[in-house]
Amino acid sequence: MTHQNTPTEGVALTAIGVALIRERESRRPDRLYDDPLATAFVDAARRDFTRTEAGAAKWARVEALAEQFFAGRSVGVRLVDDRVTEAVAAGCRQIVLLGAGLDTRAFRMGLPADVTVYELDLPELFAFKEPVLRAVRAAPTARRHVLPIDLRTAWAVPLRERGFRSDLPTHWVDEGALPYLPPEDHLRTVATLTTLSVPGSRFGLSRFAVDSDAPPYAELRRLVSGDDAPMPPLEAGRPGQQWLVEHGWHVRFRTWDDEIVPLGRDVAVHDPKVGVVLAERV
Repeated sequence: MTHQNTPTEGVALTAIGVALIRERESRRPDRLYDDPLATAFVDAARRDFTRTEAGAAKWARVEALAEQFFAGRSVGVRLVDDRVTEAVAAGCRQIVLLGAGLDTRAFRMGLPADVTVYELDLPELFAFKEPVLRAVRAAPTARRHVLPIDLRTAWAVPLRERGFRSDLPTHWVDEGALPYLPPEDHLRTVATLTTLSVPGSRFGLSRFAVDSDAPPYAELRRLVSGDDAPMPPLEAGRPGQQWLVEHGWHVRFRTWDDEIVPLGRDVAVHDPKVGVVLAERV
């Protein structure tokens, strides 16, 4: 079986890299989470990439890059898992994944049947993802709705059309997709989710320090945008902690090093400015 819709260009390619990371973590005896579906995505992608010599060379680059990002990115997956678990326990019955990629939380986390997961991402991503899930007969434990849509467009209307209720608390998940948007679209997306959020809704805004000239980030830029593409400024013009406060969110900041303590992985960054702004709508 081959999947001709494997994303091989653009930001959708990052989803393949994260699936590689989740597959590797799931094989560890001390794994932080278990994602059996990651193997299905990786196997399908590998088959398609390696059908040609050029594709095989690019696949090798994707694998090497996933290896470089593994330690921190895998911990990041678990931290998002924990925030989803906390949000559901607090009463959020809607989870919206902004740039869902090959996310499998609707399948692997044992979410209650009365929770609805909305996955938003580019059409080409779901053209690959959904056939793979059907092929392995994956069944979500929660209700799941897929919205093939570009976050740079007006996505609130189609979200509502799929059953989203703006009168219910919602947990909004951004696992790294929003920084790929132009700053004005990033801001518009956060403003939109704010208008759709009633008290009790939750959102996390990452604060990070990236050396865009460091080899792993330079290679990531080349794979996603082409070898000559510049790295956009990741913070300029984007919503931050103060923006959230001014727009009705209660926020608290947790450093990355504090967040990872319970997980027992040596991925500290020793930078008190790096972490996540945890926001709750008031």
